[in-house]
Parts: sequence; structure tokens; C-alpha cells
Amino acid sequence: MKNNKKEDPRNIVLRFMEEASPGPLTLRELVHALGVPRADRDRFKRLVKSLVSEGLLIKTRGGRFGLPSRMNLVTGELVCHPDGYGFVVPEEGREEGDVFIGNRKLSGAMHGDTVVARVEGSKRGGRREGAIIRITSRAHRTVVGRFELLRGFGVVIPSDERITNQIIVPLKESGGAPHGKVVSAEITRWPAKEMAATARVIEVLGEPDDPDVEADVILRKYGLSNRFPAPVMHEVKSVPKDVSPKDIRGRTDLRERNVFTIDGETARDFDDAVSIEKTDRGYRLWVSIADVGHYVKEGTEIDKEGYARSTSVYFPDRAIPMLPEALSNGICSLNPRVDRLTMTAEIEFDERGVPTGKRFYESVIRSVERMTYTDVRKLILDEDTALSSRYAHIVPDLKLMAALAEKLRERRAEKGSIDFDLPEPQIIIDIEGRVEDIIKSERNVAHRLIEECMLAANRAVAEEFSSRGLPFLYRVHEEPGEDSIADFKEFLSAFGIRFSPEGPKSFQAVLEKVEGRPEEKLVNHVLLRSMKQAVYSEENAGHFGLAFDDYTHFTSPIRRYPDLIVHRLLKLLLRKKYGAEARERMEAYLPTAAGHTSARERKAMEAEREIADLKKCQFMKDKVNEVYEGLISGVTSFGFFVELKDWFVEGLVHVSMLADDYYIHDEKRHALVGERTKRAFRLGDEVVVKVAAVDLERRRIELVLNEDRPARAGRKGRR
Repeated sequence: MKNNKKEDPRNIVLRFMEEASPGPLTLRELVHALGVPRADRDRFKRLVKSLVSEGLLIKTRGGRFGLPSRMNLVTGELVCHPDGYGFVVPEEGREEGDVFIGNRKLSGAMHGDTVVARVEGSKRGGRREGAIIRITSRAHRTVVGRFELLRGFGVVIPSDERITNQIIVPLKESGGAPHGKVVSAEITRWPAKEMAATARVIEVLGEPDDPDVEADVILRKYGLSNRFPAPVMHEVKSVPKDVSPKDIRGRTDLRERNVFTIDGETARDFDDAVSIEKTDRGYRLWVSIADVGHYVKEGTEIDKEGYARSTSVYFPDRAIPMLPEALSNGICSLNPRVDRLTMTAEIEFDERGVPTGKRFYESVIRSVERMTYTDVRKLILDEDTALSSRYAHIVPDLKLMAALAEKLRERRAEKGSIDFDLPEPQIIIDIEGRVEDIIKSERNVAHRLIEECMLAANRAVAEEFSSRGLPFLYRVHEEPGEDSIADFKEFLSAFGIRFSPEGPKSFQAVLEKVEGRPEEKLVNHVLLRSMKQAVYSEENAGHFGLAFDDYTHFTSPIRRYPDLIVHRLLKLLLRKKYGAEARERMEAYLPTAAGHTSARERKAMEAEREIADLKKCQFMKDKVNEVYEGLISGVTSFGFFVELKDWFVEGLVHVSMLADDYYIHDEKRHALVGERTKRAFRLGDEVVVKVAAVDLERRRIELVLNEDRPARAGRKGRR
């Protein structure tokens, strides 16, 4: 450790173990091999212990330390299945795939725990199998579920079906919870190989079928909270309500420009504002983003909580913000006709929409209008007379921006940017919190206009850092794997479509080829499922879906922590403070931040999906026995999912309800095929189904085929 004092000691140890260690070493051998001074040995011992607790080093029974990858071990998150088995998703070496863990080899680990698994062999297809040998960190301190009283004790049946462990509550720890109520229970003893977990009830939440209780369960399940901790709220008291002259000093003043925001009708936080002008050579676009970093300093309680949350989460009836309201809806929100601090990307384009220059700076703006998508659409497409008069001062700018946005969209299309045409559902909640309707979410010219501006700004910032070779946080989207491409190619051949995968352009060409054809929606679905998920990374792998070599998230720091990181990096660059010390710090910090924020984003998406499923189930509860037309939207070995044409709602026709034959899952054809009749239920097929049951607790709508009578006319044509 004496050879490089500036480098992170953790990296020194791990690199030594990877490159120089002959095998697992004792602590004494490590100390001597790395030349740790006697005065630093206690600190070094704590460092090694922390590496073990994180699963980066493994301590053997003989007291030696080694790397998991060199000991046939895998460290990662355990993802369990309701049937009892699980998979360890590796933290490193993901290309080798997950490790299957059978029910008997979980060793007391629970869904979400970080574990170390020993790889014991491979099954057909090369899938690795193993057993958990160590639990390095527990994911759940509390569990939410239904409380049931048995003879002499109680049990909590977790609402999360992936927590398959039995959780016993001694009567003296039940807090008098009534049988059948939903409770929150604190785990008092973790499960072991032959021993159940125990817990004590800390809160009774209410009835299982109460909509508010169900929403609360989902919040707790994903570790989300409406409330901010007391230390955060204490810091919030010092957040200013107005921009002071001192704050403005040294910033580029854009308050005389025609700057405005465009958001949805119900939006309350505005973190991006735009402005434009026509130049002799083309266009100049200003994208000004709320300077959250000016108010949220690194290391503060607000910052720590923002990092822990990493993203705002949006439910149909509420939002769980990343930052307290005093920031998100107050001083950081680019409200009209007040001064606000911003970070600005100023980009020049030629007449074809090709960027020809860019610069970035800290700025101050005063938005002239808070525009909505609906009003912008009426101004640009409908040329609404009354609105045009009211917004006469910005209508020319809007039309100029729309023209530029169309050119930017065309340029993306030329490069092969993939544009999925999959409508999104919008859940309408009434004044009492009940689901009133589920409709197609509108996406008009205003959405596309602001989207192109944000894409341009995000790309410009990423290109600036990429060209300088500085440590940076990118938004990356890798191309599909070889197996996914091969499956997609085989799938298309059934429609007579030849496919030669040559970058994103070839995928977009397929979507254009099927546009307007009966199989259009089906092909969109299958292609989307073959794509990898976009993530944050310190390594620039490009963005396949957008066909960009460089891309980041810069435009939403109120609701995404990675954008706040990017703002801080940009400030280091602008203030000429991105030197060697800052580089080293970021090289150590960014990989961890990328992994954490990507994981939190996935959790938020899961929570949003589950709350939407719950709302859909609540909406369909009174529609049991009604008949609908639908499209098969997913096929599995246990049945097929049907999306109802009248609503954006999906239900399952279980294979056991197909009584006329034995049905086999044909994975390549995305179909269930009858052994004897050869009758097939294929992705995209039209079917008539009846709502058989709605299970709120499992968020499941059960359907059965209805071939006796047609669907009701109901709401045909509404979509």
C-alpha cells in the first residue's frame, strides 16, 4: 500500500489479488505482500473486513482471503421465484449468466439479499447451478403482509410473493393484530437452513382489499416513502424561497430571452425551459435546466436522501419525489415570471438540423410562460385563434422550434433511431381516488418537440465529455444479444420478412416495413422484448435504441439523481476544476453511483408497474362475467395474456382452462399449440374472452375463452 498513496486502497488490494496473488492469503501474508506500515494495520484490517462484507473478497474457513471469481464463487443479488427457487444475478461477469439456486440450497437467504454462491455445475443449455454459502447483506428489515392467527402463534404471509420464507410471529410479539389484517412486521431472527424467520408486528395497516392499504403495501414493498427523514426536513428549513442577487453574480443572464416551459397539465415541477432563434446559418437553441446542484450540496442530508432514492416515482394518484417539495416545487422549479438559476446548453444547428457548435454555462432565466402540451398542440396544429392571440409573443418561437424538432427527428431516423409505436395507458383517477377510466395516453407534436430538444441537450453534454476523455456518467443502451437477434430473425421469417441485423437502422427498417400491417403491433412487442434495458454507466457503450454514440441524462435533475451528478461534473469542467484529483475521485465514485442509480430506477419501474396493475384490477373488479374482444399480448408455458381492446388492461387465460387439447409452448413461434388439434394461440391473435375473476392481492385478472357469443359492442372505436 506504500507504492501509491493517492490510489484508493480498496482498488490496490483488489488489483493485487487479481494480478499478483498466488492464491488465497492470510491477513498477515496480505500485510507483508502490500507493505502495510505497522501504524496502518488496524485500518487495513477494517478495510479487508469491509471488502469481505461486500462480497468483493471471500474469507475461507482456514482464515484466508481470496477473490470470489477465482474460487468458483459468484457474488450478487438473489432474485427469488414464488415457486421457491431463485437466481443469483452476478455483480460482475454478467456475461456468464445468472446462477440457478434450488429451493433446498437457499440456506436461509431471502429475495433481494446480497449473497455469495458456489457454482456446482451446469445444466442443459449451459445454465450454471449452485448453492448459497454466505449472505453478505439483508435486503429486508421489515416485511409487509397478511397476518394470520394460528394455534399458539401467528404468521405473516408476505405481500411480495418472491419472499417465500415462512415468517412466524410469537403471540407476545403480535401487538394484538387481528386475524386477516395487513401488517408491517420487523424481522427479529433471520431464517436459517432449517429454521424459519421470526418477527414482531410494528404496525397494523388495515384491510387487504382497501385500495389505500394496497397502495401503502406497494410503497413499503419497494422501500419507498412519502415522508422525508427529520434531518432532511431540518435542512429544508434553510432552503431559500427566492433567488438572491448574490446567487446571480457571475452567471450568464438570459432573463431578456423568450424562455418558456412545456409540460403536462398536472405537472408541478418544471425542470427544463427552452428558447430559440433563427440565425443566418440555421437555428440557435437554448435548453436551460434547473440548477439543483446550487441548492443540493454534496454530503448534505438532502443529498444523501436524494442519492438513496435516486429517482422520483410516479403513481396514477400520487408522486413520491426524489427531493423535498421546497426544492422540487419551489426554488428549483422553473416557474413563470420569477428568477431561477439554471445550467444552459446553447446549441447551434445548420438548416438541416446538423449541430455545428455548442457551449455550456451557468445561467439565470425568467420563464415568460408555463405552456402545456395541449395548448402547444392547438397553437401549432390547430392554429387556435384565441390561444394564438393570448400567446402571440411565443407562437413564432414555437413554430420555429417545431420545424427544428422535425429536422432533428428526421436525422435520427436516417441514423436508425428506433421509434416504437406502442401506446401507453393513462389511468384516470376520480376525486375520491377511484379509477374512473383507462385511456390511451396522448402523444402529440408538443411532446415530440420538447423530446427532441432534450435529446439534443443530453447528447451535446455527453459528446463534450466523451471528446475530452474525462470520467463521466453515460446513459447506455447496448445492442441485443446474438440469441435475441437470432430469435427475432426467425420470428420475422414466419411473416416473409427478411432481416439482416446491421445496427439500429435495420431494426427500424423492420418497423417501417410492418407499419399499417396486421402484425405491426406484434412485431413492435417482440422487438421491444428482445432489447436490453438502458442503464447508467461510467463506460460509454453508446445508445443503440437512439443510434447515438454518446448520450447522458442532463435534463431532469429534480427527479433523477444521475442528472444531478452530470450537472456537478459539468460545473467541474466549466470552473476548470476537473484536474487529476477530481478525476481519481470520479473514477472511484462513478461505477458505484451508476450501479446504484440503475438499480433504484429498476425498483421504481417495478413499483410503478405494480401500482398500475393494482389500479387496473380495482377497475375490473365490477366487470366479472363481462365479455370482451382482445389481442394476445404474451405467451408462456402456463397460458397466454390478453390485452382487452376496450381498455388497456391485461389478463391471463391459464392453460388449464383450455380443455379441448393438451397445449405445448412453442417458444420460437410465441404460441401455444394443441398436440392433437394443432390449434394455435399466437402472440397478436384476436380472441374473445370473459372476465372470470379479479384477484386484488395478486394483482391478477383471470380470463377464460368465450367462444359462445361475441363481445359486447361497448366502446368500440374509442382507441
